[in-house]
Amino acid sequence: MRHIYKIIITVLTVLSITGCSFYKQYDRQELPFVDSLYRRMEVLPDSISTASVSWDKFFTDSLLKEWIATGLQYNTDIGVARLKVQEAEASLLAARWALFPGGNFNMQGGLPGSFSASVGASWETDIFGSLRNSKRRAQAAVEQSKAYEHAVQTRLVATIAESYYTLLGLDEQLAISRRTLDTWEENIRTLDALKRAGKTNEAAVLQAKANRLSVEADVMTLERKIYEMENSFCSLIGVVPMPIYRTTLAEQVLPTELSAGVPAELLSRRPDVRQAELTLAQCHYSRNIARAAFYPSLSLSGAIGWTTGNGNIVLDPGSLISNLIASLVQPVFGRGANKARMKTAQAQYEQAAYLFRQCLLDAGVEVNNALNMWQTARRRVEIDKKQILTLQAAVWNTQLLMKHGNTNYLEVLTAQKNLLQAELSETTDRLDEIRGVINLYYALGGGYDL
Repeated sequence: MRHIYKIIITVLTVLSITGCSFYKQYDRQELPFVDSLYRRMEVLPDSISTASVSWDKFFTDSLLKEWIATGLQYNTDIGVARLKVQEAEASLLAARWALFPGGNFNMQGGLPGSFSASVGASWETDIFGSLRNSKRRAQAAVEQSKAYEHAVQTRLVATIAESYYTLLGLDEQLAISRRTLDTWEENIRTLDALKRAGKTNEAAVLQAKANRLSVEADVMTLERKIYEMENSFCSLIGVVPMPIYRTTLAEQVLPTELSAGVPAELLSRRPDVRQAELTLAQCHYSRNIARAAFYPSLSLSGAIGWTTGNGNIVLDPGSLISNLIASLVQPVFGRGANKARMKTAQAQYEQAAYLFRQCLLDAGVEVNNALNMWQTARRRVEIDKKQILTLQAAVWNTQLLMKHGNTNYLEVLTAQKNLLQAELSETTDRLDEIRGVINLYYALGGGYDL
């Protein structure tokens, strides 16, 4: 039997040397365009990215943080994402166990007083790395599922924050409209008094009442939007419909400086980019598995048995040697199918490479757009504040002039409408500023901790 062992060892050695090329792990390809992802931005080498800050430190509103924590606990999408991680981990465990020998136990009974039993073991040597590449592919799948979970969490945190601030914006618009409604009530009373004094006519009073009704309709519309938004918010965080406790838009403190960090950080921080690269890694290992199918597989198996007869137990240790089998299987008739699988794996790998590259380009676009949105909205808010101060003075002056008969009601109506529009525009721009901050936070990976 010694010469059999020598043959097996020789075959194993030769095939191991031949099969080393299939053990190569995934290595990221060169991406020369990465450093050019950000436009018109000077990034210091030691700059700290906004994405380095976790969500519970990035958002300062205490009520918002409570709602985010509730959403992370009860949202159904994040629950499904966590289960996907567990599913991928179970597949990885199965792939790891496939590398170890398997065993079996058989027992048979015959005539009274006789039976036979045997313990066997088998092992696929994985010379060309099919099982090993399967394990690495499963590892990449686990990391991909974790990246997916992080992507869901990042999107959920950003969506909860944006929905919360949208509610604050609607509250502010409602407060502005209600103040404007009170102003129109006062204007109507003033115009009635001026009409009785002969300084204006019924048309002015009717026009003021029409404007008041228009604002009243806007108030009702805003109340409906707030009610619907609260219901959507509850569905998002996974709770039954209920009032959403919140602060005010004026209480919000936004960061005065935001940094995108270095572009290469998107490769490791951005979850969808990591997902795309891990898909590429899985295709790399699938390609290795398809290539290994062209080469023979070697499996070893053996058994040791016991027999009984007439009350005697016989153990035959020699059967372990005699039943040692080395099976070397070389694919012959399936070569066409193997070629097809190899072409498929190669095409899938190239597709994944294109998608990975495009995903990174899209991430750079989102970072650029978010930064531009935040910077533009900040400048617009400053202009809005100046415009509101000017229009408030214009309203006060036109009202004063109307009371003294030096102007007509049309100028008062115009000034009031312009002020209302300016105040609503400031609220919109303030929300855009907040959305820009949230979008940048999301575009950079949402506080992913390396």
